[in-house]
Amino acid sequence: MSQGTQKSAALPAIGARAERVRIITDEDIVRFAEVSGDYNPIHLDADHAALSPFGQRIAHGMLIVSMISALIGMELPGAGSIYMGQTLKFLAPVHIGDAVTASVEVIGVRVDKRIITLRTDCTNQKGVLVLTGEAVVKYT
Repeated sequence: MSQGTQKSAALPAIGARAERVRIITDEDIVRFAEVSGDYNPIHLDADHAALSPFGQRIAHGMLIVSMISALIGMELPGAGSIYMGQTLKFLAPVHIGDAVTASVEVIGVRVDKRIITLRTDCTNQKGVLVLTGEAVVKYT
């Protein structure tokens, strides 16, 4: 390599996958509220949440989405990823104690621009899809 040039990391292949699991705790929800400023009582107040359609407290949707961000930045494609966009559909609530599996799968690669499209899903311990979407990432 000559001075000033740098070898690019290989792009992942279509079908490449990564996943991680996390049990959602009360502390996760409280800390996410503190960081985000989202103190909606559906997340923090058991009495209020009991009167909601969910019947109990639920995790912030964006807390669960952050698991996808971690996968993209740390595993697939990994360090050097630049998040360009994300579509999301929230399909089911996540409760305290749920084991959430976040997964990403490469469904498109644009080699000339180094842009990767990923299917992004999160499921709970019962196999229920709680959110789904697609992410677009530039891999530098």
